[in-house]
Amino acid sequence: MDVPEGLKYTREHEWIKMEGNTGRVGITHYAQDQLGDVVFVELPKKGRQLRQMESFGVVESVKAVSDLYCPVGGEIVEVNSELERKPEMVNADPYGAGWMLEVKITQAKDLDNLLSASEYSAYLKQAGGGH
Repeated sequence: MDVPEGLKYTREHEWIKMEGNTGRVGITHYAQDQLGDVVFVELPKKGRQLRQMESFGVVESVKAVSDLYCPVGGEIVEVNSELERKPEMVNADPYGAGWMLEVKITQAKDLDNLLSASEYSAYLKQAGGGH
């Protein structure tokens, strides 16, 4: 299972890539694989304030509808509006073009509550999701 280094992960299968005090957020390869073909993504508006692990939207697939959770607290500074027209990008490139939003983090300590790539890989194996 693809778990890139340099990202932080949640147990709910979101990832965040930090650059300075801003983080790009999406769902993991494991999450999109479990969902199957993504057909709809509902994302919030720019400017919304989120608390760590607050639901920020929904991803809908042929199999299920799942809430999305923000790995850190902060202000949404960018949303990937391309996903409205092309939700399948979440499946095709979950760590690249399938990103969902960017958050300006308000509490750096929020990152301490997240998993490293190796911790997330171990979590997947424990949950029966690692290959």
